[in-house]
Amino acid sequence: MRINASHVWSIILAGGDGEQARPFIEQWLGYSKPKQYCTFVGTRSMLQHTLDRADRLGAPHQKITVVSQAHLGYASEALAGQQSGQEILEPDYCGTVPGIYLPLMYVRAWDPNATVVIFPADHLVFPEDRFLETIERATCASHFLQDRILLVGVRPTHLELDSNWVNVGGVLGWSGRDCVRQVVSFLHKPSRIEVLNALGKGALWNTSVIVAKVATLWKLGWQYLPVVMERFERLGQAIGSMHEGRMLRQLYQKIPMLNFSPELLQRVPERLGMLEVEDVLWSDWERPDRIRDTLNVLGTEPAFPPELGTMTYLSSHSLSYL
Repeated sequence: MRINASHVWSIILAGGDGEQARPFIEQWLGYSKPKQYCTFVGTRSMLQHTLDRADRLGAPHQKITVVSQAHLGYASEALAGQQSGQEILEPDYCGTVPGIYLPLMYVRAWDPNATVVIFPADHLVFPEDRFLETIERATCASHFLQDRILLVGVRPTHLELDSNWVNVGGVLGWSGRDCVRQVVSFLHKPSRIEVLNALGKGALWNTSVIVAKVATLWKLGWQYLPVVMERFERLGQAIGSMHEGRMLRQLYQKIPMLNFSPELLQRVPERLGMLEVEDVLWSDWERPDRIRDTLNVLGTEPAFPPELGTMTYLSSHSLSYL
């Protein structure tokens, strides 16, 4: 069964500053630039790769890219050659909770029956075909698991203590050849022993790609983030009015820094499911050592000088268990 593609929307989160990669990028470019706008390999930035990925999943005009007002110049350059879609400017970056619920507010107004796929803008995926096939099956699964938020996971390759680990349990259902597993718990900054135990139980890395019905995300937001949701509800009523811009600025002046995983996902494991992507190389390029490690695996020459910088995290965080 395939869900109606006309109701599938993509949200690309590109508002973060990427603080851990900042020193490396400054050494490379001579100035600061958020990593999602950098071209580490080839000719496209990480954001451009993500936008192209979203266009392969659904209609290009049903794509929303969330960027920070402070990054407008970089975003305009990255989006210049893209197909149609919406660009939403956040007055400030206040974490992934507002980064998700701001575009979700618009999708809800335009298409209340929508399924949304939420992509971080700074991840490496290879090959993309298999990755997108699993996401497509997740959109199908959202049709019969409408009360669930579905996550996409990958099999760990090493003891990465800074990765987002997720323990999974029983089978919720099948979408094509992909099994949807119940999420049991998250591991936040685990110890080496905790990670070894998790590996033995089949834990996965969370790619932070999220698939869900817009109505489900909105309902869970009201249950666990009512103060934030009350503000977005009022802003949603002002869409298209002369007051919309002013209300958006006021909302961001008062909202705290909130991130989606600890504030919502980790509090509702019983409402989550996870599909595993097989035979795909995935990496969250949050740190420079992950960028270099991934390019070494791919045998690809980086756009930055190979001798640049020292990858200080290698010995303390990426501990091979092979």
